Amino acid sequence: MSDLARTSRQVGTLIQRARKKRAWTQMKLAERAGLRQATISMIEHGEKPAKLETILAILAALDLEFRIGQRSKGHGSDIEELF
Repeated sequence: MSDLARTSRQVGTLIQRARKKRAWTQMKLAERAGLRQATISMIEHGEKPAKLETILAILAALDLEFRIGQRSKGHGSDIEELF
């Protein structure tokens, strides 16, 4: 899985997709990440910015990793087409 996200809402969407791909509930992901289910819900819906530590805990629970790369030169609207 190699996806691009530039907003907290896009990060939430990617987390939600990865969770659903594993057929996990928000509660199961929360338990594996050591978080509350409400926190998972807020992140998946982009309701509130999350701490990096929280995102990293979720990614670890999903066996995913965080990577940093050069920003592509595409238009801002191009990224929206991915979601």
